[in-house]
Amino acid sequence: MITCDNLRFHEIIGLGVEVVNSTNPQIIGISGKIINETKSMFVLNTKKGIKKLPKENSVWKFLLDDTTVVLSGKLLKKRPYERLGVRE
Repeated sequence: MITCDNLRFHEIIGLGVEVVNSTNPQIIGISGKIINETKSMFVLNTKKGIKKLPKENSVWKFLLDDTTVVLSGKLLKKRPYERLGVRE
């Protein structure tokens, strides 16, 4: 089960997400559903189409069932299979 404490260790494809802060002000506020991810990028399906956004320089708000979780992209900058199940 995905919770606020363990979100960064789970599969996040399929979750809703929004950029709440970034070094690139043009991407702040972009939101959508994560359809793919790489080591350094999220691919989002947004209302305006597919967007590829860098993880590291942004702060992300993830939408769980009835909760929101805000995480720095620096915590997510790994390949998905490297991040799954890892405990630090």
